Amino acid sequence: MNAIFRKSMLSIAGLAFAGGVFAGPIAAHAAPAVDAKPATVAVQTTAPKPQGDQSHIDLNGEQTANAKAIIAATKKAGLPERAAVISIATSLQESKLENLGHLGDANDHDSLGLFQQRPTSGWGTPEQITNPEYSTTAFLKGLRQVDGWQDMPLTDAAQTVQVSAYPDAYAQWEQQATDLVAHNWNS
Repeated sequence: MNAIFRKSMLSIAGLAFAGGVFAGPIAAHAAPAVDAKPATVAVQTTAPKPQGDQSHIDLNGEQTANAKAIIAATKKAGLPERAAVISIATSLQESKLENLGHLGDANDHDSLGLFQQRPTSGWGTPEQITNPEYSTTAFLKGLRQVDGWQDMPLTDAAQTVQVSAYPDAYAQWEQQATDLVAHNWNS
């Protein structure tokens, strides 16, 4: 059972208990309800709100095109907008949505592309990893293997796929990624 659902159910149970404690004696003397229907409870199934301080960068044409390529690959994979948000936020953290080639001494090992994936870690060849559709599809393949990714905090989902030295860094890009997806999903 995922944490959000479990917390929601515990909250509902707590409210029901508290209501019974405080309203119990009064309710015991009330007239029984006729044809009463059971109450329905709404459980939140939407993605969590962005956590922490949010960062934002102005995007150039190449970065915007890369965001659109991530969205297109996500749609092609049959995944929802939330997957595109996680993917774009991850790419914003890893490369600022720039399709990075080998950076020489400034390179992080052999990390390449939008997601800074490594050929030596099995993400694909350098040519594949620097292809936005391929690298997004590879990232999404990893994301699909994360149980409950749809409802967990973005940074946890991204970190489970990426295994970064800075696991909380993805969260800062959630609002910009959400805005990019909202603006470009149907275009």
